[in-house]
Amino acid sequence: MRTLLLPFVVSSLAFADTPKLPGIGEAMQEMIAQHEIAGAVTVVANKDGLLHLEANGMADIEKQTPMSVDAMGWIASMTKPITGAAIMMLQVEGKLNIADPVSKFIPEFAALKTPSGKPANLTITQVLTHTSGLGEAKGPKADEAHTLADLVPIWLATPMQFEPGAQWKYCQSGINAAARIVEVISGMTFDEFLQKRLFDPLRMTNTTFYPTDAQWAQVATGYAKNKDTGKLEAVPPRGDFGKRGRPPQGNGGLYSCAMDYTRFCRMLLNGGTLDGQRILTPEAVKILSSVHTGDLPCGFFQKEEFGNHGKNYGWGIGVCVLKEPHAGLAEMLSPGSFGHGGAWGTQAWIDPAKDVIYVLMVQRANFPNSDASPVREAFQKAAAKALAK
Repeated sequence: MRTLLLPFVVSSLAFADTPKLPGIGEAMQEMIAQHEIAGAVTVVANKDGLLHLEANGMADIEKQTPMSVDAMGWIASMTKPITGAAIMMLQVEGKLNIADPVSKFIPEFAALKTPSGKPANLTITQVLTHTSGLGEAKGPKADEAHTLADLVPIWLATPMQFEPGAQWKYCQSGINAAARIVEVISGMTFDEFLQKRLFDPLRMTNTTFYPTDAQWAQVATGYAKNKDTGKLEAVPPRGDFGKRGRPPQGNGGLYSCAMDYTRFCRMLLNGGTLDGQRILTPEAVKILSSVHTGDLPCGFFQKEEFGNHGKNYGWGIGVCVLKEPHAGLAEMLSPGSFGHGGAWGTQAWIDPAKDVIYVLMVQRANFPNSDASPVREAFQKAAAKALAK
């Protein structure tokens, strides 16, 4: 056991002298005091490295375990940009084009019909931009799936939701179909592909679909806010993710830590390379981070309660793209900023124009809208204020 824990001890010591921007820690402490979160890890970085790394609060309130900068957590839909990057890696190699039909790699999709009865002819771009209309895999059969291949007949047996390209609607099955395409082309399971082609080269040592016992010991506890008392209550890990025997789902299966995900973001900000490791070409990064949804309203700010900002956003290859900044959470970001959040409040946003990355690691289960959380807003505003000075 001592040998297994040693990397985490060394990791924590290595972070002892990291920079801290003023005001961010105080902003997170205020969120902790308001019982929005138990703890947080915040990172601000640029092409060259870290500008800020700090842990605040608790990883486990009951055990009084302080949050550490190398704490792991379920990053949920922050898995999606990694799936998009995997697809773009294969495009760089000439093994696919995002304009290709999904049926070229998953032949069963050739029989898929739209609500009007037409052949669906879904493209890789459509499944990665939430414009496919593909039905979701739900119910007992989905819960019994062991592989991504097991999910294919479930997706196809579910009626499509709309004509392809007609609207933007968040779609988990589309992202998982893209992950399955990676498996078909590479001959590896999706987790094996990412480990060999992305995580190992980028030294993302604590990013995985299946945490080891030692890694589970580093996973921060998830919390939900009790609507009646306003207090945080511990919630168990999601049963459909994190365990061997479950599919490596590209829509939301990964566990990671702030520093690992920052390395992924720095690779994208650097045009596809980091520390001498070339993962993508600059052109591939441009394609990934460009809007492929035209004028369709997109994203999680479309409702009136979140500002009716659907027109401010577009979608790239597995990433959300800010077309036009708006007051609040996006006011510090430039047009063309891109990133993604996760169901438990995690966030990562890249602003190429300003050469800055914001990464937020929290484990809060029931935000009404994790992209619009007060924690994300407090973090990004404090960071932008500090950078402006």
